Formats: sequence, structure tokens, C-alpha cells
Amino acid sequence: MSGDVIIEVQGGVGRLQLNRPKALHALNLSMCRAMLETLAAWIDDPAVRLVIIDHAEGRGFCAGGDIRMLAESGAADGKEAAAFFHTEYQLNHLLFTYPKPVIAFMDGITMGGGVGISLPCRYRVATERTRLAMPESGIGLFPDVGGGWYLSRLPGRIGAWLALTGASLNGADCVALKVATHYILSGKVEEAKAALLSSGREPQDSLAAWTVEAAPPAIQAQQADINRLFASDRYEDILAALRSDGGEWATAQLAALAKKSNLTCKIALRQLIEAARHSDFADEMRMEYRIATRICRSADFIEGVRALLIDKDLDPKWTPAEPEGVTGSMVEEYFAPMPPGEEWQPLRIKR
Repeated sequence: MSGDVIIEVQGGVGRLQLNRPKALHALNLSMCRAMLETLAAWIDDPAVRLVIIDHAEGRGFCAGGDIRMLAESGAADGKEAAAFFHTEYQLNHLLFTYPKPVIAFMDGITMGGGVGISLPCRYRVATERTRLAMPESGIGLFPDVGGGWYLSRLPGRIGAWLALTGASLNGADCVALKVATHYILSGKVEEAKAALLSSGREPQDSLAAWTVEAAPPAIQAQQADINRLFASDRYEDILAALRSDGGEWATAQLAALAKKSNLTCKIALRQLIEAARHSDFADEMRMEYRIATRICRSADFIEGVRALLIDKDLDPKWTPAEPEGVTGSMVEEYFAPMPPGEEWQPLRIKR
């Protein structure tokens, strides 16, 4: 098992604690494997009636995945990146279909891979410290780990806005949008966990004892503008609408989008269209695996990681540089079926 995940069973509760505080608990392959294997083993274990996923010390729940490794692999043959995505997506799918209650404590930064291991859970606890986002377009990626499924099912055009701009939701927003099922003050989270580990009560009842009313969600103030200005599935139309509006909020969105990869923004919009049609989460993961294994080898992803993590100049040079340069056929290539035997498959549980 990975030392980056603390695994224990106490009082009928299986607990998976992310334990990479210096990396804000970002996921690597060994962490995904450890959680996947443990969850599979707990399915038929009578000593485990429910599961908690949280983090050990540090301020983040989970800041994403091992981006540097993905870029290094993508610049080579892409095999290590493909192995990571395949395992991570199996973990996401297993959590989505898990037969026992799973509770995720999203206390702090919850981005990318952190979204992928929290939103599939039956119970999702937000706090005033929660900052949930899918910021992948800023490094030439796309909202994966099931992001298409979740974002396409948010009210109005909020999903498209989040996917394109990488904007974050606070804990109150998460509750209002039903991204979170409960809101607990961060100072009470450890007490709530202790109650779950010791009481033997149903998780819904135990969590309800610690839940408080969240503050008014900030997203309410922007929702009308989001629905109006991000109404189109065509990226150029969204940019034109923002320019035409000219208001302070619209101008801020344009400034944010100016830093994003044009290619991945168009891929994300297409992803949300396809995701809304899926009725099986496995189909979503299969589609995202097709995109992920190709996009990690793209010039934009390698350039985005260079600008953000290596040189840290925060000035990526995207290819194409203009949205109009990204054609429909370019986007379509990322969604094409994989060669025989290479498609993503869910984990097969031996019972």
C-alpha cells in the first residue's frame, strides 16, 4: 500500500486519508492503486459498513493529480500517463457505483482529481474552507475524472462557465448547487468524523447532527450573467457575448479566458455536450480516457505545464493562438474510439 494514503478500519468505518501535505494531497498512481484495491476488498468485508475519504494534515483536501509526471510522460511515449488515467478513472467509477455509503470531507482545496474522488460519493461534506474547481483549461487539459458528467448536470450554464474559466465554488455554492450534501463548520469536522467512527449511527443521521446552514451562496449573484453570456456551445460566440456586454464581470471573464488554451476550451464544450447524453458513468469515463490519453501528448498541455510548473512565467504560448484556429476536425480527433484492446474498462471485482 502507498504511504501517501493512510488506511484503517475503526468502528465499522473504513478510512482513506490522503497523506501528501507538501503536494496538497495531489494524487499519484500508487495512491490511486491503494485506494482502488482497498475499496474493492472492503465491498464484501463485514467489518466495513461505510467509508470515509478525507485528508491528513495540511490545508487541502486534494489539489489534483501528478501533473508534472503526466507532462513528462506525454513528452515521451505517454504510457505512464495512460496507466495513471486508467487507474484513476477506475477509482472514480468504483466510487460512483460503490454499494456501501462513502463520505468525502471536502475541507479545503478540492480541485481536479480531488473532485473525481469526492463528487461520486453518496455524502459530500463542504465547509467554509472548501474551494472546488476544475482549472484544467489553464494548463491545456480538460475537466476529466468525471468532470463532464458533473458539470453538464449543473443548473443552466454554470458547468460551461466552470469548465472554461476554471472559476472556483465555495462551500455555500457547493451546497446550493447540490455538489455538496452537507455543510459543517471546519472547526467541527474532526468531531463529526469522531462521531462517525464511534457512534454506529446511520451516516445521514450522524452528519445531520453537525450540519449547519451555509451562508448565502455567492454564485446566485452571477447565475443570470452566466446563463446569458455562456449560453452558446460555440466558444467564439461566448467570447463575442462577453465583449459585447462590456461590463465589469464580463470583462473579468474575458481576462480569465485569455489565459486558457483555445483547444482545450473547445474540447471541454464538446465534452459537456456528449456527457449530458450519457446515462452510464462508465461511458463518460471511456470518453474521457480517449481525450486524456491524447491530450497529455499535445503541445498545449506540455506548454501549459512548462509555463505553470517549470519555468513559472505564467505565459503559455497556445497552439493555435486564436480560437478560430481550432477546427472541428481537430477537436473530433480527441473523441475518436481507441484502437482495439486499448479502450478504458471499469475494474472487474472478483467476488
